[in-house]
Amino acid sequence: MVTSPETAAAPVTGQVTPAGAAAPGAIPDQQAAPPESPVIGIDHLSLTFHTNDGPVEALRDINLAIGRGEFVSLIGPSGCGKTTLLRVIADLERQTGGTIAVNGVTPREAREKRAYGYVFQAAALYPWRNIARNIALPLEIMGLRRAERDRRVADNLALVNLQGFERKFPWQLSGGMQQRASIARALAVEPELLLMDEPFGALDEIVRDHLNEQLLQLWAKTNKTVVFVTHSIPEAVFLSTRIVVMSPRPGKIHDVIDSGLPRDRSLDIRETPEFLKIAHRVREGLRAGHSYED
Repeated sequence: MVTSPETAAAPVTGQVTPAGAAAPGAIPDQQAAPPESPVIGIDHLSLTFHTNDGPVEALRDINLAIGRGEFVSLIGPSGCGKTTLLRVIADLERQTGGTIAVNGVTPREAREKRAYGYVFQAAALYPWRNIARNIALPLEIMGLRRAERDRRVADNLALVNLQGFERKFPWQLSGGMQQRASIARALAVEPELLLMDEPFGALDEIVRDHLNEQLLQLWAKTNKTVVFVTHSIPEAVFLSTRIVVMSPRPGKIHDVIDSGLPRDRSLDIRETPEFLKIAHRVREGLRAGHSYED
C-alpha cells in the first residue's frame, strides 16, 4: 500500500467550531450542525506515517459527521491531509488513532460491500479499452451478467452526458470528458457514497465551471453523499452543503461552514452577497490556518 504523506507548514491550534460559537470571521447564521445519523462518523481520528526519517503526523484529532445526501468539501493548503482523510474513509489508509464508521461499519467492511465510488485526480482510464469497457471494468470484476453491465454502462453514460462516445478511446476525448467517464465508472457500482479527490484540478477554468454545474445536476439526480477534495474556494462554496476548512500538517479541522445556499443554483450565484460572505469566511479560515506560509 502506498503511504506517501503530504508535506506542509507548521500546525496551528483550532478544531471544529463548537456549537453556538462562531469561528473568526464566521457568519452567525451559517453555523454548521452535525447530522443525527451520519453516513460517515469520525471521532478523534489521527494518522501518523512511519518513514525512514521518523514518524510524520498527517492527521490529528479529526471529528466530523457527514449526513446522507450531503455534499461536503474538504479544503486546505497542500499537505494538510485532505486526500489522506479521503483515503482513510476509502480504506486506502488506516488511522493510527480514533475511530471511523462508514454506514455504521468499518471502512474495510464498507469497501468490501462496495459502498463507495472513488474518483481520482487523474481519470485513470485504460487506453486500450474504449469508454464503455472502461466503465464496465469494475462490473466485470464483480461478475455481473453482460446484460446488467450493459444497462449500467448505458445509464451512467447518460448521467454524465456521454451518450454516443461508448466506442471512443480515452485519447479521443478531452480531459473533461475523460473525467466524466471516470465519474460514470465510479457510479456504475451503484455506491451510496461518492469520494472525489480534486477531479477537476488539472482542467482549465471554463471546463471546470461547466463540470461543476454538471456535477451539481448529477448530485441532484442521484442524491448521493459526496465528499469532495479541492483547493478552490469558489468550487468548494458553489458545490457544497458544508465546507470543511483544514489547517496544515498535522491536518486538523479549523472550521466547518454550512453554506446555506439553495440546492438549485447556477454559476451566477457566485456574484451574490451570500456566496461572497461564505467565500470570505473560508478564506479567513485558511488564513487563520497559516495556509499562505511555506
